[in-house]
Amino acid sequence: MELRDRVAIVTGAGGGLGKAHAELLASLGAKVLVNDMNEEAAEMVAAALRSTGAEALAFAASVTDEERIGEMVAHVLAAWGRVDILVNNAGILRDRTFAKMSLAEFREVLDVHLMGSVVCTKAVWEIMREQRYGRVVMTTSSSGLFGNFGQANYGAAKMALVGLMQTLALEGEKHCIHVNCLAPTAATAMTVGLLSQETLDRLAPELVSSGLLALVAEDAPTRAILCAGAGHFSLANITLTDGAFVGGGSGAAERVRVNWERIADRTGDIVPGYGFVQSEREIASATANRPDQAA
Repeated sequence: MELRDRVAIVTGAGGGLGKAHAELLASLGAKVLVNDMNEEAAEMVAAALRSTGAEALAFAASVTDEERIGEMVAHVLAAWGRVDILVNNAGILRDRTFAKMSLAEFREVLDVHLMGSVVCTKAVWEIMREQRYGRVVMTTSSSGLFGNFGQANYGAAKMALVGLMQTLALEGEKHCIHVNCLAPTAATAMTVGLLSQETLDRLAPELVSSGLLALVAEDAPTRAILCAGAGHFSLANITLTDGAFVGGGSGAAERVRVNWERIADRTGDIVPGYGFVQSEREIASATANRPDQAA
């Protein structure tokens, strides 16, 4: 019962991956608030959790509705007095090639995935700061990390969540708030019709949820991007190559082009600890090299 007495909120937990997350957290002793837009689905999941002896509540709300999400967090506090874990899982798909995608479809996906995660995280952030403890999981995707045909809106939203995670992890560190990303591959309502049944059978949501404990436990990392599917787990990283100093002035643009292979060489690339590592490296390179030493 690793998470005994911890209080968790899981969004989009009326089915699929969110339901599997809620079940795992409850099985580990956490008190779980099941959120979903579908009130009946949320109630059914919460009731099933209670039938196993877990403490669980349901709350129907769209993650984009700031007022309702505020009421949801107040409901959790009234019942259990704290919020330790937030799993931002709620999402939608509006797949279409960019040429055929309407701006409304683009905004709708960003609103749910990105702003929905912002709304929910903002609602619990000060609580976690004051109690000096919190675990937040953003749900990113390989479509955001690496791109995927027909998912410009979804990919943009999912990569934006990585940027949100990176900054919140830095801001939350001194308050013992750890923020991570989970990039799942799972058979859910959003993937029906996209994959073969044999593949879907191998991608049970609970095989992704197994990785959740590592991201929300007492000894959880922070700023990790955990990729999970079919029982396999790996880490994705955004890296920075060593690069090359080309200087400025006449011919600089051409030197960038002709030195592209050197600039792109991943030998010795690093995972920066914060955003200013890039500028610090650039200034150090410019200081160490004279213009006549440019590549």
